[in-house]
Amino acid sequence: MTLDAKFRDRLHQRRKTILAGGGEKKIKERHEKGLLSARERLTMLFQPDTFQEYGAHIKHTGTAFGMADKDIPEDAVIVGTGFVGGRQVSGFSQDFTVVAGTLGKMHARKICWALEYALKNGTPIVGFKDSGGARIQEAVDALSGYGDVFYRNVQLSGVVPQIAVIAGPCAGGASYSPALMDFIIMTRENAQMFITGPQVIKAVSGRDVGMDEVGGANMHASVSGNVHFVAEDDRHALEIVKKLLSFLPNNNSEDPPHDPHPEIEMGEDEGMNALVQSDPGEPMDMHAIVRRVVDAGDFLEIHANFARNLIIGFGRVQGIVVGVLANNSMERAGCLDIDSSDKGARFIRFCNAFNIPIVTLVDVPGFLPGIEQERGGIIRHGAKMLFSYASATVPKITIVCRKAYGGSYLAMCSQEMGADVVYAWPTAEIAVMGADGAVNILYGKELKDIADPKEKQEKRKQFVEEYRSEFASPYLAASKGYITDIIEPETTRSVVSMSLRKLLTKREVRPPKKHGLIPL
Repeated sequence: MTLDAKFRDRLHQRRKTILAGGGEKKIKERHEKGLLSARERLTMLFQPDTFQEYGAHIKHTGTAFGMADKDIPEDAVIVGTGFVGGRQVSGFSQDFTVVAGTLGKMHARKICWALEYALKNGTPIVGFKDSGGARIQEAVDALSGYGDVFYRNVQLSGVVPQIAVIAGPCAGGASYSPALMDFIIMTRENAQMFITGPQVIKAVSGRDVGMDEVGGANMHASVSGNVHFVAEDDRHALEIVKKLLSFLPNNNSEDPPHDPHPEIEMGEDEGMNALVQSDPGEPMDMHAIVRRVVDAGDFLEIHANFARNLIIGFGRVQGIVVGVLANNSMERAGCLDIDSSDKGARFIRFCNAFNIPIVTLVDVPGFLPGIEQERGGIIRHGAKMLFSYASATVPKITIVCRKAYGGSYLAMCSQEMGADVVYAWPTAEIAVMGADGAVNILYGKELKDIADPKEKQEKRKQFVEEYRSEFASPYLAASKGYITDIIEPETTRSVVSMSLRKLLTKREVRPPKKHGLIPL
């Protein structure tokens, strides 16, 4: 027996309507702007023929303002699952060509299905945000829908990776869902994210501002810190999603996709020596150092344009996935400040949640001084770094490359804060404070009694060298057991690799509790 033609025709006609979305004209207009359609985004994300859709025939519940008879294909959001790099991923994509991608109760229910599926099956979730906001005609039902989505974002937090792609408007309450997810990728053009737009700001404050100042990708990537990656267009955003997923486990009960080399290579990297800078007053190219530690220089930097004094990102060391944190002395001398502390703490907690070992490269002169930092709460923000490192139970490897002064030495994962191994280069300086400040305190009276300026300068130089060699020496720290070993820079990659292999079996149990209280 075969399916009756009228039933088949009805199904085919319905599928045709669904696949058409907002219509050929609207999709063409998007293409002219360099945008993909909602369905194209999912099609290009997943491997061919692996996408299975959920809820294609779901209809909206709105009845006011002529909504009862309005046909809204797929209720303006496409939802389903597929494979990316051979691993299952859940996804949803809001369709701006259909009632501007607005969210109503059933629209939200479809997104919640994707989130619930990810939770039950332990799959990452990728969401494409492209929506005009709440569907006004559905009144409080739309607000309820947002609440349902936010609640599930929080349920998934720390259980499966959540990635948001801002590929169009994401305004008002809608922006809180991506903010609750782990990573935000935003396209440079045609995308906006804000709570209150330029018109509202002008009405309330009288200030004229442009959309780029309030909700543009560059602003969020460099000023607010809300956006982790800026993509040139939709296709570039998809490349970033796939690259990011390649470093992440499916869920918190699995290890990252390690691919350990059959044999650990213990050779020396002579190129590292050219990057070593022993003078604490000169900047050191930490980006280049990181690239020499990870495999083939393949490092996915996160938040590259925000709080640039701290570098964070993912790489592999002889096949083992790692999260890397490193002070960047080319920006603010590598000091920790409010923004870099927030940036680092969140990344540490992500790595810990998803079983990703942490490698920390230290060259930090201290916390950034200044009244703005103190009034802004640097104590509270800096404490986030301490809390995050201390509470992390994943393998933690620290390399002190040069400066490690005061509280910032502890905040960059010293042995006392739970580092499993701490190595230091011979150029390392570990002390309560830098040599110049220490000399003023320790030898200030003696220097004051010297009248000749030249003699005073020479004596100060002598005291600085004495302090650096005696009180800040890595050998002093090593003699007290604070340093595992002092290594030559050219052996850094091999030492890190060997340590990683040995620490992959690490198990650490903490006191039972509901959760710690991070100083937010």
